Amino acid sequence: MNETLKTLESRRSCRKFKPDMIGEEELQAIIKAGTYAATGMGKQSPVIIAVTNKELRDKIAEENRKIGGWKEGFDPFYGAPVILIVLANQEIPTCKYDGSLVMGNLMNAAQSLGVASIWIHRAKEEFEADFGKDILKQLGIEGNYEGIGHCALGYASEPAKAPAPRKDDYVYYVR
Repeated sequence: MNETLKTLESRRSCRKFKPDMIGEEELQAIIKAGTYAATGMGKQSPVIIAVTNKELRDKIAEENRKIGGWKEGFDPFYGAPVILIVLANQEIPTCKYDGSLVMGNLMNAAQSLGVASIWIHRAKEEFEADFGKDILKQLGIEGNYEGIGHCALGYASEPAKAPAPRKDDYVYYVR
């Protein structure tokens, strides 16, 4: 089996990260992979906000915790030191699909480099609120963007679990 297929089969969501920051070279490679995701008609509707600043990372985690309704002190990013936030331009009809493909590329690229990841939701709610709109304004991002997801990245603090068995009716053939 080739390395790409091995990566796709071995990637698992990580729910316990080490506090260690990932290397800049790894981070840039993961981000670059995200920018090469397929997009509808090649319009490249998504943008990626790479958050490595701990103060902002913690503010985003707190906002996400509140939206999710968890108790104070819970970290919805499981201690991951990096958050890649994927948003997509709502003016493009394929924006949700485009952003989802970016998320997949980010997670698979991370796995190929030995970096753990997890897709965390509630980016939509964050960026519909003033909290997210303020982040976009500070970054000079203009347009009608919808939050697609957060790709939390870091090094896993424990081995990944074995994959769940694939369901019997996953694939139907028409030959």
